[in-house]
Amino acid sequence: MSAVSTNEKASKDGDKEQETSNLQLESITDGQNERGIPVVKFVEDITSFSKSFDPPASAELLIGAYSDLFAKFKSYESSLNQKRLNFIEKIPEIEKSLDMVKKLKSHDEDEPLTTRYSLADAVYGKAEIDTSIRKVNLWLGANVMLEYTYEEAIDLLESKLKLVKKDLEEATTDLSFTRNQIITAEVNISRIYNWDIRRKREQKQ
Repeated sequence: MSAVSTNEKASKDGDKEQETSNLQLESITDGQNERGIPVVKFVEDITSFSKSFDPPASAELLIGAYSDLFAKFKSYESSLNQKRLNFIEKIPEIEKSLDMVKKLKSHDEDEPLTTRYSLADAVYGKAEIDTSIRKVNLWLGANVMLEYTYEEAIDLLESKLKLVKKDLEEATTDLSFTRNQIITAEVNISRIYNWDIRRKREQKQ
């Protein structure tokens, strides 16, 4: 009978240890921003925070949890930064295409338009464009090109430009937000480490 009780107690203790060996994300974060990026919880009172878990979370466990969160944010920071750079590159390309279509639209369709096109680096050819057709072909990506009227092309490019600018603004905001969470995670790790050192010194005295 006692052996069974001991096994049950060991099982329960093992369950509690398993519960705190991997802290839930919700226990070290405090909500999220509009696009679902977690807000790192700043630990003001480390002793109370440690005791809020059952059993109380050790410094190693808390540092490990915030270190994992820190690593995830660093990865997300890199991803956001790359997205932001891609958006920055796209905007001038769209604006250039938009300006070209507007120029074609405003050109007298009875007169051919003379232009130059790139053959290779620093090598250009001369061509005449028949603007009387009143249509252009736009690259949509993935080797896809479609024909549009000038009006359709302008509407499409303007909507794409607006969307990319919005995406750039959001990526810039999220990047700044993410870097703030990285700082908070670093501060928590440092404070928990120092708290653990002081606690161990007090226990030795």
